[in-house]
Amino acid sequence: MIKDFHVAQREEDIGYYAGYVGSAFMFGRALTSVLWGMIADRYGRKPVIFFGTISVVILNTLFGLSTNFWMAVSTRFLLGSLCGILGPMRAYASEICRKEYQALGMSIISTSWGIGLVLGPAVGGFLAQPAEKFPQIFSEESLFGRFPYFLPCLLISIFALGVSILCFWLPETLHMHTKDNGELEDSYDAGEGMINEPDGKQNMKKSEKNPASQQSLLKNWPLMSSIIVYCVFQLHDMAYTEIFSLWAVSPRKYGGLSYSTADIGEVLAITGFGLLVFQLFVYPLMAKIFGPIMVSRIGAVITIPLLSSYPFMAMLSGLSLTILINCASIMKNVLAVSITTGLFLLQNRAVAQKQRGAANGISMSAMSLSKAIGPAGGGSLFSWAQKRQNVFFLQGSHMVFFILNIIEVIGLLMTFKPFLVEPANDSS
Repeated sequence: MIKDFHVAQREEDIGYYAGYVGSAFMFGRALTSVLWGMIADRYGRKPVIFFGTISVVILNTLFGLSTNFWMAVSTRFLLGSLCGILGPMRAYASEICRKEYQALGMSIISTSWGIGLVLGPAVGGFLAQPAEKFPQIFSEESLFGRFPYFLPCLLISIFALGVSILCFWLPETLHMHTKDNGELEDSYDAGEGMINEPDGKQNMKKSEKNPASQQSLLKNWPLMSSIIVYCVFQLHDMAYTEIFSLWAVSPRKYGGLSYSTADIGEVLAITGFGLLVFQLFVYPLMAKIFGPIMVSRIGAVITIPLLSSYPFMAMLSGLSLTILINCASIMKNVLAVSITTGLFLLQNRAVAQKQRGAANGISMSAMSLSKAIGPAGGGSLFSWAQKRQNVFFLQGSHMVFFILNIIEVIGLLMTFKPFLVEPANDSS
């Protein structure tokens, strides 16, 4: 898309501009996530979720109709600002599940995000530029010929419209009751009342008496430490996501795979299926056995040698490359989502329900800043590394994946005490 905008003067600079389009969404979300979290705490999760999905319908369609670089950046920024859905959905998942099912609930949220992260580019890869790929169906003079990236955006917007309609039947988990003096008082959902103890009433009394629930969220170190660690891993994941596609389509002379957008779409589609199977059936069991923090540590440790192997895959071709790149992509995304799911659990267990929307809003704002830096930094890093083909130390893509591993090591070290503190009521 950036190439068709003709904004990059050289092929090596495409990643630089692509990173800013990716970062615009996250920067917009960073500015408004706390506000959306406060609205979700005040008026409920359901209205925020509905408004967010409607904003996807409108602004994602406009993104597909972008005719220049600045229109693409603007629509992505507006979508990030108006779609405050992820924080309330994380709060929703923790409230509607009992504690024994929280790992499954959070893994579904993480899986939804992870699958969207891989299937979104897959849909784009298969359906972008339809007039070139399917000339017998779409002509150059048609709407999809004049706007070559409109078709995948339109299909995603139609899907989002269906989700918006389904939101009408979504049960609200934040209930408001009127006191005698007319003030509003929030109460726990029936499922939330049983989140930590078998006896729901007993647990509610404990929560009401706990002064920690009334303290400032910024002074809640179990919450803030898990958010900071989460941000480090999200910076890594967004940079990787940006770099993977750029690396795969780059020419072999630059250490890439010379893949087409359709080839990348195929890899990401297979990855999405593998991610779904793992998160729904394997992760809850692993979290129960090892605990969410240990699963995150194991995932970070395995990620480091895995990423180190990526530059050497460019030496392969044919079936061996196809098999290896698909296995590596599945493993990398499974590990990334396993790490973030564990940190999701810690964040939501560190606060009371009445603060959960705001807590997730703070988490989303901080994480969005990291994710805004990730694509822009990843794209710029990749463009810089492509110019380092004749150096002795870590040439080309070796330098890219080396720096990604440095970020991963930093995140791994931060999962240990005294930095990361588990919530007092979290036995895992």
